[in-house]
Amino acid sequence: MTWRAPEIIRDDEPHLADERTALEGWLDYHRQTLLTKCAGLTAEQLRTPSVEPSPLTLLGLVRHMAEVEAWWFRENFAGQRVEYPYFTPEHPDADHDVSHADAEADLATYHREVALARAATVGRHLDETFTEVTPKRRQFNLRWVYLHMIEEYARHNGHADLIRERIDGTTGD
Repeated sequence: MTWRAPEIIRDDEPHLADERTALEGWLDYHRQTLLTKCAGLTAEQLRTPSVEPSPLTLLGLVRHMAEVEAWWFRENFAGQRVEYPYFTPEHPDADHDVSHADAEADLATYHREVALARAATVGRHLDETFTEVTPKRRQFNLRWVYLHMIEEYARHNGHADLIRERIDGTTGD
């Protein structure tokens, strides 16, 4: 039997909520949206590029967002030492190199990184600041991270929509 990405039941985005609940709810909505674009597809389909010459794939987006979750929530905000599953200094775009990727393992990695990102913010305040771990050393707060992640997912979910439509004609919200 051929492995397929699991079906996803997406929660509605929050309509009436305090700021923290709204930010977490919208971020979860966009996380789930990316997974709905992958649902039901085989590993081969998840590795199918969008359109020449772009190497962009649904699986590459999932791998990329796993690392973005780790980068912003764990390494930058929580100050944790992160072992990235794909990135290396010699191959910084390895998240998008899916030629030999294991789709089932990569989706599990994504789910693990989301859970670790959530855990990194428990009990932390939106106004809590941190210094970015790059030479720029910019200051951010947790609120900015949530807003940035919602924006990043929204942008990539637009890419995912087009890739999914190319694969099997599926469109939707």
